Amino acid sequence: MVPSERLEQIIQRFQFLEAKMAEGGTGDIAALAKEYSDLRPVVEQIDAYRGLLRDMDDAKAMLADPEMKALAEDELPALRAQLPQAEAALQLALLPKDAADGRPALIEIRPGTGGDEAALFAGDLLRMYQRYSEARGWKFEILEESVSELGGIKEAVVRVAGQNVFARLKFESGVHRVQRVPETESGGRIHTSAATVAVLPEAEDVDIVINANDIRIDTMRSSGAGGQHVNTTDSAVRITHIPSGLVVTSSEKSQHRNREIAMQVLKTRLFDMERQKVHDARSASRAAQVGSGDRSERIRTYNFPQGRLTDHRIGLTLYKLEAVMAGDLDEILDALTADHQATLLAEMNG
Repeated sequence: MVPSERLEQIIQRFQFLEAKMAEGGTGDIAALAKEYSDLRPVVEQIDAYRGLLRDMDDAKAMLADPEMKALAEDELPALRAQLPQAEAALQLALLPKDAADGRPALIEIRPGTGGDEAALFAGDLLRMYQRYSEARGWKFEILEESVSELGGIKEAVVRVAGQNVFARLKFESGVHRVQRVPETESGGRIHTSAATVAVLPEAEDVDIVINANDIRIDTMRSSGAGGQHVNTTDSAVRITHIPSGLVVTSSEKSQHRNREIAMQVLKTRLFDMERQKVHDARSASRAAQVGSGDRSERIRTYNFPQGRLTDHRIGLTLYKLEAVMAGDLDEILDALTADHQATLLAEMNG
């Protein structure tokens, strides 16, 4: 089990933060408040675990008292039965946290192999995430959307904001494969196509500082169905980050807003590149881990004729594809989170 010294250190840190916040006006209050908030559930689990141990000690002491022995003999088995669950809950609370878990996320969706059908499936994924976000009360904002002639998606970039968005959606990065009879297919044959999804934690200003000399900003005319305004206004913005070669575009009606969006997307992609470098350095078995962020990995198959969804990383198969496409993702995301936690627990106890 977790060494008592470590638990005591956590308690002392929590009490220190509590005292510093009570003083007010000193240091970075926002940072202190965040650390305090992050530690609170851990401390609650420590208190619950220690309380259970005290109750067990008290019951054992009662065994020596003839008048209390019968009561203690009744209580001890029930208390002992609670111990494994309390230990497991405490270990979960002590797992290392991804500092980006509480952040908003950018979701980038693009068609892969499969032509028009891949673009249509990319559009289906976009709507799936939109419905899931709406069901959770998250804000779902489409920053960039390029639509194909048949109504599919050539590219979509979405910002999702709410409680623990990145923590919930980060396991969606990868190749999503679909098997179905395309709307474009008259012969009724089942085709296989794919779309890629990348989920990135939104960068904050302190994460990435971009040197003005490292970027080139071009304005151009927006393209697509937008009426006269789109055809006559040079409002679209393209930002090229010269050191990395990253290119970001935004084509809303406001050039000022486009600069904001493009810079935020650029910062987020650069922040993600830095996170990937750190992750690669720490993990030699990255490709084998759930949520590794390897976007070339085929993570899931959506089989429409059989109404079947399979997540290949954890061997999960569900026969509720219609509900999933309507935004019912919790069963999948719960299973992926549990598997990721199990991996971390094995590493912590190994």
